[in-house]
Order: sequence, then structure tokens, then C-alpha cells
Amino acid sequence: MDASTPECAEWRQIIGGKSVGAVSGGRIDAVCPSDGKVFASIPASDAQDVDLAVRAARQAFDEGPWGRMPAVERGRLLTRLGLLVGRHAEELAALESRDTGKPLRQGRADVTATMRYYEFYGGAADKLHGDTIPFLDGYTALTLREPHGVVAGIIPWNYPLQILARVAGAALAMGNVLVAKPAEDASLTTIRIAELALEAGFPEGVFNVVTGYGSEAGAALSGHPGVDYVTFTGSPGTGTAIQQAAALNNRGVTMELGGKSPQIVFADADLDKVLPVLVNAIIQNAGQTCSAGSRVLIERPAYDAVAEALAGRFAKLVAGPHDADPERDLGPLVSARQRARVAAMVEEAEASGIAVLARGTVDERAPQGGFYAAPVLFGAVDPAARIAREEIFGPVLSLFSFEGEDEAVRLANGTDYGLVAGIWTRDGARQHRLAKRVRAGQVFVNSYGAGGGVELPFGGFGRSGHGREKGFEALYDMSATKTVVFDHR
Repeated sequence: MDASTPECAEWRQIIGGKSVGAVSGGRIDAVCPSDGKVFASIPASDAQDVDLAVRAARQAFDEGPWGRMPAVERGRLLTRLGLLVGRHAEELAALESRDTGKPLRQGRADVTATMRYYEFYGGAADKLHGDTIPFLDGYTALTLREPHGVVAGIIPWNYPLQILARVAGAALAMGNVLVAKPAEDASLTTIRIAELALEAGFPEGVFNVVTGYGSEAGAALSGHPGVDYVTFTGSPGTGTAIQQAAALNNRGVTMELGGKSPQIVFADADLDKVLPVLVNAIIQNAGQTCSAGSRVLIERPAYDAVAEALAGRFAKLVAGPHDADPERDLGPLVSARQRARVAAMVEEAEASGIAVLARGTVDERAPQGGFYAAPVLFGAVDPAARIAREEIFGPVLSLFSFEGEDEAVRLANGTDYGLVAGIWTRDGARQHRLAKRVRAGQVFVNSYGAGGGVELPFGGFGRSGHGREKGFEALYDMSATKTVVFDHR
């Protein structure tokens, strides 16, 4: 099925290489965030469907050709999948944009990053080696990297294409099999990628997709005794529930649970370079990004100038439909529920007396049923305020001032999260000092983000989770070390 299918098309999940509906026959509406209208539906799967998918994956791993396939051949299949993604780039970008509400420009960028993930892990599949270990005389000791087996990938709604690719790429490159469960708010490109995987030549049962509500299909998958490893991107609360379910089976997990990421701007920073990055880092995907730069810490001598410049830029931002303008600043939020959450946090901040320095607008031509939120810039925010501590997941930026490096570090590290940070200064020694002191899984100096950053290990500290995705680090999470000792005395 593709983006040209009729309105209200009934999509099906992929289990054991077959396109199937839910055992119960239930369906979930797919709603376009730009207008609030139903345009497709997906199966409402439950524990029965999850069990079928896990069993299909287990059979593919234990009995099918996948378990005996050389790493180089697995890599070629991943590379072939990446080429098919490129061949269907416009279809996938349009589908992702419609399903999530992001402007087509961002949908296309997501497709480009998705291609890169499959290309990277296709090339990496046969590059991860074991070691030999100096041991006692008369013995040879070595280590092997082996797949876990059945990997459950629970995919969020904000970047379905990209996050599926970073999970599937690493898991399959290491020889695991996958059961992916996309968020019920945005499942269509996950199903489409599974279809393309079959077209690329992946054996049946290696790449499975089960759709449904998190409370039903997601909970059943994370606690299924046939699953060997679980990876999840989403909220800390859901992450805790998934870890508890996996712990009942003593299974390992990788958790990426969001952030409250700071960007630290010193007075000597190149403001012409800084300003557009600060804005883009909070409006990309309408702020619905785990690594969104939602806090800007500004050295006091530069605070007024930076705040004024940001206010001018925010006042010009316009939110609108995903398909009205490919270069649109930002689209709608993903759902009415998410819009209500963001609106409540903004209203609470305003009621507490925090100053609004600027507010963007919603395109007057935007459909009334869409889930739009105008960007908001808050100034002189109290570090103890809720908007300073909690992930909003919307286009809301908070400004803070600091005096000196110690206060900057204290503010940067002053939340429970530690995912990404940006440091803006021309002082080379300060760059190194701050990069070491800021507690974050990724630290960017005089930049922020890296166009997908496929090669760069990604993950956080504290409430942001644990484990690492992307780069070669992800291959370690997706495998286990086996030690083998030979006695040849």
C-alpha cells in the first residue's frame, strides 16, 4: 500500500511475511493532524497478535535461513532496503508528513536520514569483531558478539521512519529478528517499510510489524516471554512500565526517554550563527523532538540582545498545514491530546507571571480541525518553574540568564534529564571545560544536532534513559558477548 491509496484505506500489519489484520478484527483510525480528519485505519492488535508475531520471529531466527546467513549477506539486504527507501522517497515523505503533520520538507529530511541508517548498518554488519584475550599458558580465550534473538522495537510517533531505521538497522545488522510496534498515532510508514523489507528479500518473519494501542499491543510485546531484548523511545512514565514488564522475564532494554536540553550561549558567541539554530532546534517537528533545545541559557552581558533577536524571529513564525507549503516553519502537533497538554503548560506559565516575549501565529487558512500550536518564547524563566523542568514537547522556548561558567553548568545540569546540550563560545579552553562538565549524552559545540547523526552514539543520563543507539555503539546494545576458552595443553 502507498500514499496514493484511497481515503480511509484499511492498512494491515506484517506478521511472518504476510499482510494480516488483527485477530479481533478491530481497527484504529489514522487521523491527519493538519485537519483532524480520518484518512486511513490500522489494525487494533492485542496480545493474540503479538504472540503470533513473536512466534513468527522466533521461528525465523531458530529455523529459517536468517540464523545461518553470513553477516555480509545481512548487510546487503539492509543496503538493498535503503535503496528501496530512496526509490520510494516521495511516497514515504508524503505519507510521513500526512500521518504526523510535519511539513513535507521535514518529511523529506526524515527519508534521507532513513536511507542513511540502512546504508550505514548495511556496511557495518560484518565490521563488528570479537577479541582474543591473553590468558593462561596452554589456553586460548576469545570473545564473540552474538545476537540476542527476538528484539521488540517500540517506536514513537514523532519520527517513525527515522527511529524505526535506527532500531531495525542495528538489530538486523547484528542478526536479530524484529517485532516493531509503532505508536497508534503514526503507524503507516512503519508498515510500508516492512513491506519494502520483504521486497528487498528479507526472509519471512525477520521484520514484523504489529499495530495497536500501547496499553494493549505495546504492553503485551514488552512483557512477552519470547522477546529477548526491548528497545523503546518515548516518555519516562511509559519507559518505566516497559522496563518493569521486561524485568519480569529478566530481559535487557535500551531506553531513550526524552530531554530538557540546554543551549548555553556565551557573550563571545557568533550570534549570526547562533540565532537561526536556536530557533530551528525548538520548532523542528513543532517541538516534538526528544533532543529539542528547549532551554537557552544566555550570559548576562548578551541576554538582552539575544532575547530581543529571538523575539523578532519568533513573532514571524507561522504554523500551518503539512501540505500547504513544503518550507513551512512548523506543522501541527500530532493529536488533540498533545495540543491540550502543550496549551495547559503554556497557560500555567503565563498565569504564574512568566513573561511572554513573543508568540508566533497559526496560518489563518489552516483547517479548524487541525491540532495547531503557535510558537511561544518565554523570558527570564525561574529555573524552578514547571516549564523549566518538564519536557513540553511543543514549540515553547524558555530563556535564562547566567553569570560565569559555574552558574551555566549548574543551570544546564539542573533538571532530571541529560540527553543533548549545545555550547556556543569562541573560547577554545572554555569549550573543552564545559563539554566535560555538562551532563548529557551528546554535546555539540558551536552547533546543535547533526542532520540525523547516524554515526554518532545517542542516548542520555538520568531521566533521559540508558543504553545507546546510533553508530557502532548500537551494535553492542543489540548483541551479547560470548566468551570461549580452549584448553590445548
